[in-house]
Amino acid sequence: MFKILDRYIIKKFLGTYVFAIALILAITIMFDVNEKLDSFLKAPIKETIFDYFLNFLPYFANQFSPLFTFIACIFFTSKLADNSEIIAMLSSGVSFRRLMRPYLVSAAVIASLSWVLSAYIIPPANVKRIEYTNTYVRNKRVDHGSNIQMMVAPGEIAYINRFDNTTSTGYRFSLDKFEGKKLVSRLTATSIRWDSLNQWTVRDYMIRDINGLEEKITRGTRLDTILNMEPRDFIISKNDQETMTSPELATYIENQKSRGFANIKAFEIEKERRVAMCAAAFILTVIGMSLSSKKVKGGMGINIGIGLVLSFGYILFMTVTSTFAVSGYTSPLVAMWIPNIIYTIIAVVLYFRASAG
Repeated sequence: MFKILDRYIIKKFLGTYVFAIALILAITIMFDVNEKLDSFLKAPIKETIFDYFLNFLPYFANQFSPLFTFIACIFFTSKLADNSEIIAMLSSGVSFRRLMRPYLVSAAVIASLSWVLSAYIIPPANVKRIEYTNTYVRNKRVDHGSNIQMMVAPGEIAYINRFDNTTSTGYRFSLDKFEGKKLVSRLTATSIRWDSLNQWTVRDYMIRDINGLEEKITRGTRLDTILNMEPRDFIISKNDQETMTSPELATYIENQKSRGFANIKAFEIEKERRVAMCAAAFILTVIGMSLSSKKVKGGMGINIGIGLVLSFGYILFMTVTSTFAVSGYTSPLVAMWIPNIIYTIIAVVLYFRASAG
């Protein structure tokens, strides 16, 4: 299936990719230790190594996977061109299109690895990493919420005046049930406590069942009930979206939309970003190969310089367009794919220019 040429290029591409990641991560560790040294000294060494660094490094590497892909492609292809290996390949009858195949296979390997990491492996690891930073570096955890209102089922609206996430307790709770536009039941309680998955306990409650002009009142001190909600549905901390696997993220977004909850832009952006970043591996590979396949007078330096500008520009562009979704100017899907669409056009133009030359 793969000829010697394919195996040679794939080996060079993936080898350079791994080397670029290792080099950047080594530099990142140095800067991160310097920045958080006081926090690391306070924390146990075991937690710093296993809860932070072993979870931070895959997260960082995957976040900048397009950058590493582009740099690897530019670097080793420029080296091949500088050694006249590209010229020899094309002179032997291999077309530019055929030469692109092992590059795209390598990009597929990187994109698949990136998808598995971002969708299933890194989110559980982020739980430990974020917990570590909240404990020893800077606490960004949100522990309180107020004036919480959400639909927990069709025709059922829950309201909590104040919720304390440290004790999993809400105060001044009410649950209204409607049939059409008519209120048929209202439960009020001084407090409500989350026990487990969808299991809640209300205390000092009163239930008013309304049937036309008749009204039945029931009072009690404790009532166990099941509600289709949990604290993470309305107590949202920064970067919570990074702790969910892709299936969990899709389910969470769907549930929140059905409840009329509006504060889910970050979750929608994260969902679309994971897919867009995988597609970027192919786009940036085509750009990198097309740019660096020609031998230039300035050597590899010019190609690497152009590659760095384009790759950092891509990451910056994606960061900027994500603010469009947050501001409501575009949907998260459009915002995350704007850089890919523009860079795809650049890739097509560069590809045809390189193949024609």
